[in-house]
Amino acid sequence: MNTAEVVADAFGRVQEEVHTAVEGLSAEELAFRPDGEANSIAWLVWHLTRVQDDHVADAAGRDQVWTAGGWADRFGLALGDEETGYGHTAQQVAAVKDVSAEQLRGYYDAVHEQTLSFVRALDDAALDRVVDERWTPHVTLGVRLISVIGDDLQHAGQAAYVRGLLKGH
Repeated sequence: MNTAEVVADAFGRVQEEVHTAVEGLSAEELAFRPDGEANSIAWLVWHLTRVQDDHVADAAGRDQVWTAGGWADRFGLALGDEETGYGHTAQQVAAVKDVSAEQLRGYYDAVHEQTLSFVRALDDAALDRVVDERWTPHVTLGVRLISVIGDDLQHAGQAAYVRGLLKGH
């Protein structure tokens, strides 16, 4: 495998976990929160998808799928189009509701396709390109992609945990 294939495979694993987390759940189940401060499955999957969409689109110089693909309108959330969930309060988490498993899966799959079309064209040298100078050391494309994958998998695991609490296993 080359680097692009490894990165694409990792994003494929995120997609599998997202699908498993939301499969067969109703909008009410997706909005379930173990307590008033906890994140719901819907919020976790929406958030991990928004972060991937935001970060990969920025690195690739592309529009975000959330707005360009009409997903913000389809979700109709009481949040700004630029929101990714970073730093959300309990009230903002609660605003990610009345969404279906099909919406969450559809948005993730659209972001996944845009991500794959970008990462499959990368070579090793491309991963050294600096994409964010606000940090010390500066963030390279390779570091950004691995960061997104790690964050996505953590949130997908959290969604799986909440699903287990909801379903009693």
